[in-house]
Amino acid sequence: MLAVVKSVALYGLQGHMVRVEVDIGGGLPAFEIVGLPDAAVREARDRVRAALKNAGFTFPLGRITVNLAPADIRKEGPGYDLALAAGILAATGQVPAHTAARFVYFGELSLDGTVRGVYGALPAVAAAVEHGGHDVVVAEANASEAALVAGAAVYPVKSLQEMALFLTGEREIAPYRVDLPAADMRQPTVDFAEVRGQLYAKRALEVAAAGGHNVLMTGSPGTGKTMLARRLPTILPAMTFAEALEVTKIHSLAGLLPPGEPLVRERPFRAPHHTASPAALVGGGRHPRPGEVSLAHHGVLFLDEFPEFSKEALEALRQPLEDGVVTVSRAVAAVSFPARIMLVAASNPCPCGFQGDEARECTCLPGQLQRYRSRLSGPLLDRIDIHITVPRVRYEELAGEPLGESSAAVRERVEKARAVQRERFKGTIITCNAGMRGAHVKHFCGTTREAQRMLQAAFRQLALSARAYDRVLKVARTIADLEGAETIDTAHIAEALQYRERERVVF
Repeated sequence: MLAVVKSVALYGLQGHMVRVEVDIGGGLPAFEIVGLPDAAVREARDRVRAALKNAGFTFPLGRITVNLAPADIRKEGPGYDLALAAGILAATGQVPAHTAARFVYFGELSLDGTVRGVYGALPAVAAAVEHGGHDVVVAEANASEAALVAGAAVYPVKSLQEMALFLTGEREIAPYRVDLPAADMRQPTVDFAEVRGQLYAKRALEVAAAGGHNVLMTGSPGTGKTMLARRLPTILPAMTFAEALEVTKIHSLAGLLPPGEPLVRERPFRAPHHTASPAALVGGGRHPRPGEVSLAHHGVLFLDEFPEFSKEALEALRQPLEDGVVTVSRAVAAVSFPARIMLVAASNPCPCGFQGDEARECTCLPGQLQRYRSRLSGPLLDRIDIHITVPRVRYEELAGEPLGESSAAVRERVEKARAVQRERFKGTIITCNAGMRGAHVKHFCGTTREAQRMLQAAFRQLALSARAYDRVLKVARTIADLEGAETIDTAHIAEALQYRERERVVF
């Protein structure tokens, strides 16, 4: 007796359709799973056997052989339980084999026959639809996220009994429907207006938000660097539904979707501790999982105490910051995770934190300063568009009434600038000025003669690299977009050069 059903193998966010071939023959009772299964898949033998018996079904006494094809793709996780149970029920005639073969199954079984949700249901269903499997049976807990995939007919089940009744036609289950709301931002709990003083830093973050630029803030402890960074998401534009779906796939795979919220509607803000390993930051592991840089996709990755991260972890950021993708290579395959982020980093100017401070004297020795600064390599710093100093806040600014604009007012300007950029890059994968390549910079960053002369002088005096030259033009393009200007002028270049403090100061 042979029955064939379908499931999905996930490797990273990429999925492959898997044929679950169940053969039941004579001989001593045995249950073998072949086709490169991992430990969790091999353990499915005991879960499926107990679930079928406890749910009231007949478990065959012969030799059961299950082949997960193609056999050269590694099968991981408990998501194959439901497909194995459906295949056994079909092979033993307890459900119609031709009906069972229509569906793709993805879910874990409890020993009592209850179907449990699993991580990665959204990318798994997306992969199934991509390979022609439009009818999908999943756990009820995964139905709302699975139904976000266009073209998928998602049938949620609570238990093996319910699935069997559905396959025999004794119970009708309607495809799960979910509204597809545009991803928007909820009322923020923090606001830019709460930040006292720091007008220069707030302007720099507005420019960064408008163009998707990376930022490094340097300043003494207590000047408000973290406060500013945590308010940056409140001025970012709302995600499109396509962006929200990309973010949700990553969070689904990582098991980070909040209960009852199938769609991530706010831009991510990730702030890992400085003890994070390279694998935790960029992804990896024996079975590659997304790291913080991918979990922050289409959002903000905030690295406080920037130089305190290990050198290996920081250098691992170079390729994602340049390409917007993380590639984790293993012997069996290479997995790619998207990582289009805004990097916002905060640093003290020296180990004691008070170099250049107006009120306190730095106590660091020259050797300490050199070692501290050498933790951040030139190539990494070159990938950060905006470098600013956050000074100590004066008493009058703290004691007086807040004078800053609200996040809503700043966000309105950012939205207008981003709309200009979406129109500019229509038909490409680029969504903002920070993503421009060399050809785009040459085409879209036209300057006046006066602006070109200013940039030429700055290039020589500040010894800018070719990458820094392009980044100055990208930032100037964003400043011009905020003002609604078609051509980059001297004022835009001058402001963009102000944000290259790295070339003018020691850090």
